[in-house]
Amino acid sequence: MRSERPNILLICTDQQRYDTIGAYGNEHVQTPNLDRLAADGVLFENCYVQNPVCSPSRATLMTSRYPHAHGLWANGVQLPDHEQFFTKTLADDGYDCGLVGKLHLSACKGGRLEPRHDDGFRVFRWAHDPYPGSSENQYHRWLKTAFPHLYAEAQEPDRSGFDNLPTEAHYSRWIGNETIDFLQSSRDRSKPFCFVANFFDPHHGFGAPKEYLERYQPDELPRPVTRAGELDEKPPILTEASKESYGGHARGYLSYSEDELQQVKAAYWAMLSLVDDEVGRILAALEAEGLADNTIVVFTSDHGEMLGDHQLMLKGPMMYDCAVRVPLIVRWPGQLPAGERRSDLVQWIDLAPTFLEAAGAAPLPRGQGTSLLPLARGDRDAVTRGWALCEYRNSGHPYDPAVHTTMLRTDHWKLVVYHGRPSTDRDRSGELYDLAADPQELDNLWDTPDHAPTRLRLQEMLIDVVVATEDRTQPRLDHF
Repeated sequence: MRSERPNILLICTDQQRYDTIGAYGNEHVQTPNLDRLAADGVLFENCYVQNPVCSPSRATLMTSRYPHAHGLWANGVQLPDHEQFFTKTLADDGYDCGLVGKLHLSACKGGRLEPRHDDGFRVFRWAHDPYPGSSENQYHRWLKTAFPHLYAEAQEPDRSGFDNLPTEAHYSRWIGNETIDFLQSSRDRSKPFCFVANFFDPHHGFGAPKEYLERYQPDELPRPVTRAGELDEKPPILTEASKESYGGHARGYLSYSEDELQQVKAAYWAMLSLVDDEVGRILAALEAEGLADNTIVVFTSDHGEMLGDHQLMLKGPMMYDCAVRVPLIVRWPGQLPAGERRSDLVQWIDLAPTFLEAAGAAPLPRGQGTSLLPLARGDRDAVTRGWALCEYRNSGHPYDPAVHTTMLRTDHWKLVVYHGRPSTDRDRSGELYDLAADPQELDNLWDTPDHAPTRLRLQEMLIDVVVATEDRTQPRLDHF
C-alpha cells in the first residue's frame, strides 16, 4: 500500500569530490546509474560541506548544525549526547528508520566501538570501515561467515587487502546488499521509511576489485591540476601537507611518482564505478518493490579528495573545491522536475530540513539549515543565502602549530582565513580566489594589492556570517 508521505533513501559516499560523475561533466569516469539519477532529478552544482573531514561534516548532516554549534569540531571528538538527529524526529513521527555502514560521530580508531546516540534507527548495521576493527563491525561479521577464507587472506600482510577483495565480498557490495534487504524484507511495511546507506568508498586506501581496476587505464586519465611553484604563493601549511598527508598520517604528494599518482586516480575512479553499480542495483530494487514513485532518493558525499591536485593528497586543512564541494542529486518523481540543474550555493546543513519538510515533520528545534525543496522545485520565491561556510579546526592527526581555517564562498569569490593566536601584529596568511577567472584555484590573490579591498570586504562578511550562525536557540525569559 502506497504511503501518503514519501520514503527517504539517502545514499552517501565517503571522500567523493563533486567532479567525479559523468553528469557533473567528467568525460572519463563511468557512472551511468548516477547519470540516470541526475537525468530523473535535480542536480545541485555548488553544494558545500561544512567541514573537509568526516566526523564534523557527518554531524552537520545529522543535526543540521554548523560544527561550531554542534560541538563535534574534529575527527576523534564525540558528538554531545544532547544533539538531536533528523532521523530521531522522523522515527518519532512514524517513520521506520535504518542505517548501514559508516556513521563516525565519535572516535573509531583502534577498534573503538562507536557509541549509539538516540538516533531513531530501528535497523542499525554499523561498520565504520572495511578494515580490522571493532568486534561489532557488521561487515566483518558478514565477511567471516560468507567468505571466511577471504577474510583471513585480506588481513595479510596489511589492511590494504580489504580494498581489493572480489566484488561479491567487497564492502561496497555489502552496503548494496544490506540496503536491498531492507527494501525487500526488513522494512516495516506499515510505515514510510528513511534509510541511510553510507558507503566507505572512494575513501583511501586506494584499491578496488580487479574487474573495476581494469576499466581504467592510468595513462589515459587527466593529470593533477597544478603548476610548478604553485605552493610558493599559498600558506606554508600546504607545503607541509604536500610532504606528508593528513598531518603525517599518510603519504604526501611529493612521495608519489607521476605513474603512482595516475594509478591512484584509476583506483579512485574504479571505486566510484563500483559504487555506481551498487546504486544501480539499489534503484532497481526500489523499482521492483513499487517504491520508486514515492521515494526521495538523495545521493551525496561527506567531503572531497585532493587526489594530487594542488600537489596535495587526501584531506585536511584545505578548502579547495575538490575537498569541500560535493555531488548532490535529488530525485522525487512527480514532485521535483527531472533533468534540471541548480547553480545556487547550497550546503550540507540543508539536507535534514529538506527531509523533514518533505515528510511533513516538525523542523529540528535547534537546526540551522534551510529546506532545499523550494529551490529544487524552481519556485520563484525560493530564498538562498548567497554564501557557503566551511570550517576546519585542527582535525585528524594535528599539525604543530595547530591549523584552524575558515572558508567563505560567495558568488564567484572564495576566501580562506588561517587563524592563529589573537595578535595585533601577526602576519596573517590566507587564500583568495576569483572563481570566475580562475575556477581551478591556482592563483592566490590574498596579497595582491589590487584585491585588498575585496579581501577586506569578504573578511568583514565572514565575521557577519559567523555571528549569524551562532546558536541562539536558548529562549530569553525576560528583559533581564
